[in-house]
Amino acid sequence: MAIKSSAHSVCGRVLCAAAAVLLSCGIVSAQGKHLRKVSDVFEPLPAGNVHLVGYFDNDIQNSVDNWVKGVMPYDKVVDFFVNGRAQFALGEMVGKALRTNGMMYRYTQDPEIASLTRKVVYSLMATARSNGSISCTPVEDQPGDKDGDLWERKYVLLGLSQYYMDIDQDPKVLDAMEKEARSIMDQVGEPPKKSITSLGWSDNHIESSTLLEPFMRLYYFTGNRDYLDFATYIVKSGGGSTGNMFEQVRSGMPLREVGAPYPKAYEMTSLWEGLAEYYRATGEQKWKDCLDKYFKKVCQEEITIIGNGGTDVWWPKLYGEGWGNTAVEQSNPDVHRMMETCVGVTWMKYCSQYLRLTGNPAAMDYIEKYIYNGLLGAMRTDGRGFSYVNLLNGEKVTNHGWGMEFDGLPVTCCNLNGPTGLAYIPYVAFMQAADGPVVNLYNKAVATARTAKGKSVTLSVVSEFPRNNDVTVAVTPQEKEWFVIRLRIPSWSENTYVEVNGKPVDGVSAGSYLSLRRQWKSGDEIRIVFDMKARVLQAKAGRNPEGKWFQAVQWGPIVLARDENLDKDYDKPVSIVASPSGEVSVTPLVPSKPGIRMEFLVPTTKGGIRMVDYSSVDGWSGKHVQTWLPMLR
Repeated sequence: MAIKSSAHSVCGRVLCAAAAVLLSCGIVSAQGKHLRKVSDVFEPLPAGNVHLVGYFDNDIQNSVDNWVKGVMPYDKVVDFFVNGRAQFALGEMVGKALRTNGMMYRYTQDPEIASLTRKVVYSLMATARSNGSISCTPVEDQPGDKDGDLWERKYVLLGLSQYYMDIDQDPKVLDAMEKEARSIMDQVGEPPKKSITSLGWSDNHIESSTLLEPFMRLYYFTGNRDYLDFATYIVKSGGGSTGNMFEQVRSGMPLREVGAPYPKAYEMTSLWEGLAEYYRATGEQKWKDCLDKYFKKVCQEEITIIGNGGTDVWWPKLYGEGWGNTAVEQSNPDVHRMMETCVGVTWMKYCSQYLRLTGNPAAMDYIEKYIYNGLLGAMRTDGRGFSYVNLLNGEKVTNHGWGMEFDGLPVTCCNLNGPTGLAYIPYVAFMQAADGPVVNLYNKAVATARTAKGKSVTLSVVSEFPRNNDVTVAVTPQEKEWFVIRLRIPSWSENTYVEVNGKPVDGVSAGSYLSLRRQWKSGDEIRIVFDMKARVLQAKAGRNPEGKWFQAVQWGPIVLARDENLDKDYDKPVSIVASPSGEVSVTPLVPSKPGIRMEFLVPTTKGGIRMVDYSSVDGWSGKHVQTWLPMLR
């Protein structure tokens, strides 16, 4: 439950209660009108209804203790709105921090997070300028252009709206958001106002159009069609100055060419998040087609084995942050920088939107791939931030990228976005369908959902997944009732065994949801045994033909890597021993160092080599990683 402000009127409480569930549940507005023409297939569970144990929760608490409640310099990022910024777009930082804190509070219900975040929110609102804008750019210079003014104000709106939804439904916060939005609409739009596709630091100005998502949030909060009209203006503008990106994606253009010469993966995916909200409100099929094609094209063209994308091979000036046929180029030895954390987290968030809209289990497969590998693999071991990028071979992590240092603490766009990714794990781990709960992840956890009749049901997951493939789910409904429990059967688990109360279940298929409809009662138990085996993956030839001479190993959803911390020969050529079908007989080992989650002995033609899960490779002390293994030839 979100904290209520004592100053709320009865009308305000009705408005805020509706606003708090609009984005996740598609409920009607305070005016009693249905603002959404498209309902979600799955909904997130209410705040506080998911509790993870061990795996993932340890990482979340590490980030909460050492970043959110630790070193995050809130006062200094608010100061940009008072005394100006040293470089473009630094005003995004406070909004990203507020978004993280809202999502972290949603999961933990930690009153310390609520208290410190409220102070930041009120400090930020106190910087409002004479026209109501919360902006680092003086009123006379608004809307700012190369300084990133609209991008910064987008994050102000996202941060305040997350606080409003998850922590305190305070009418003063809604008022501040509306004033911010009005200041933007007064400055940006049809002539004589400034065009949204003419404003921004990039070659195609895509970043300004990402205002689409927060304007859709305001529409859902208030029912004010002015916000929907402005969102329509953004969509009709096409997202950028070098072509209509929505139409380019719908036409089948490769993502590396969309919006060229700036096919920036982070900003583009952020824009598509807003398009998902716009489609919910309008119901226009062409936008659903656009959402479908974007999801499929990112999956096919860009996502690597660790679940992130973007590389410097096609667009070197984009510094590894642009779409660049990454799925093929990921083993290219010419790659020096790839897979910005901002891209991975935003892709994960887009997948959660797509999952809610469609119920497509592939979206959860890609979230799973990223969180186990790319997200955790980018996190600092001390919880004080995230790497700017991931590299599969060589220098795995770095703080080198956009941002600045505060008294020696690097604060970048990516170590601000990384904690948001962690906070999304419980948000997607369990969900709600109209006829019962949905189980998406299989780590040890307790979740409370609803039955088909709206009664409470608790799901208690007992497992050591992913270290072990055997999972038990205890089902405890409020009363005996017929309803459905959906289990995601991952695409990597080819032969999954499921039983209910000791009786095997038929119809289990990889890459789908298994719907278990029965009269559930307290004491019922589901057992799932996943087909957890290792497989060798063969690289493809990209722009450099040498890229094909590499292999990788994946165990279930976990990508393995050679770690220089354990093996001085980590980058030497090997030949993995595998069956004709590609299966590799790995041997689980007791981890040889603290902090390693999983370790295996992997057979090669010259003897076994030790490999660990990619996320456990500690590159923060200068050691290197080898994920795509060079082949003997």
